[in-house]
Amino acid sequence: MSTAFEAEGLVKRFGATTALDGVDLHAERGSVLGVLGPNGAGKTTAIRVLATLLRADAGRAVVDGLDVGADPAAVRRRIGLTGQYATVDEELTGTENLVLFGRLLDLPAAEARTRAARLLDRFGLADAGGRRASTYSGGMRRRLDLAASLVGSPSVLFLDEPTTGLDPGRREELWRTIRSLADDGTTVLLTTQYLEEADALADEITVIDDGRVIAHDTPAGLKQQVGGQRVVVRPRDPADVATAADVVARATGGPAVAPRGGVITAAVDGERAFADVVRALEQADVAVTELALRLPSLDEVFFALTDGDRTTPTEES
Repeated sequence: MSTAFEAEGLVKRFGATTALDGVDLHAERGSVLGVLGPNGAGKTTAIRVLATLLRADAGRAVVDGLDVGADPAAVRRRIGLTGQYATVDEELTGTENLVLFGRLLDLPAAEARTRAARLLDRFGLADAGGRRASTYSGGMRRRLDLAASLVGSPSVLFLDEPTTGLDPGRREELWRTIRSLADDGTTVLLTTQYLEEADALADEITVIDDGRVIAHDTPAGLKQQVGGQRVVVRPRDPADVATAADVVARATGGPAVAPRGGVITAAVDGERAFADVVRALEQADVAVTELALRLPSLDEVFFALTDGDRTTPTEES
């Protein structure tokens, strides 16, 4: 696979504030790169540089083989961008919005209408194409906004928190769309405030904090870096939590944490240790309703990498 976009040593300052301090990003064609970080980490600034909306103070960026700084107009013809908030014209219909974007991209009128119809159908908006966007639900507007970013058939798509404000059902609909885009060969850079979203969609994840890249790996690789596997135990009887925690601690040879909710977790070293926990609970006659071996969640990875900063990983305004 070849690289769809690559940034090396990006630096961007706003007065005394350094938003990007030597950021490196890259993604292979047809993949999804998730970019996570706390508030003000620099995620949106990085997207704006790659999308030619900001000029970096130092470093270089190449998108689809084109230098962002040297040929921004050509880069814009190869990319699509969806920001944190829908940017469609609510006084126009869904069809009119997409045709307008097509005409702005110099598509002939007939081709713009054809492409608009095809995208409305793809995003489940064909029946609403003749209605003003002001009558659309929040989820429909986000889908229309994403459709607008695809009018130019971009090879690289930048999505800056595209599911902000959507309910779980609508979010899952958009997830399916993003997956299908990547399957069709579009490269996606996704920033998100939902850690489970990055876990579900991203082939690789870059974590940014204070304008610097602090980690880059696959979701599974990041989880392995933070601490390997954990056993999870939920006793059937809440009165058995303390006993179960003691049993798990002795079986694993390490601390067993039992926070609120009565779910006990402990680090284990492979399946053999998990089998030891199962046998120890059975011998202690502790019945359980949940018993699992899992990697750390992406939430745990994020908090560990950012030194316990529990600010929701969203972006600067």
